[in-house]
Amino acid sequence: MAKVSKNARVAQRAANAGSGREHVKVVKSIKDPKTGKYTYKELMIHKDKVKEFFAKK
Repeated sequence: MAKVSKNARVAQRAANAGSGREHVKVVKSIKDPKTGKYTYKELMIHKDKVKEFFAKK
């Protein structure tokens, strides 16, 4: 059984920092003008881009 040193785990964690916690899932409802039905658009985007996503028509 192979063992990994604590320093190697810390270095690996630092290399992956910001990879997943920087992104959020957003859901936007879009109404179809012809039928009146709603569809939903789901995306995983960077948390700094959320306002831009909801500002678009």
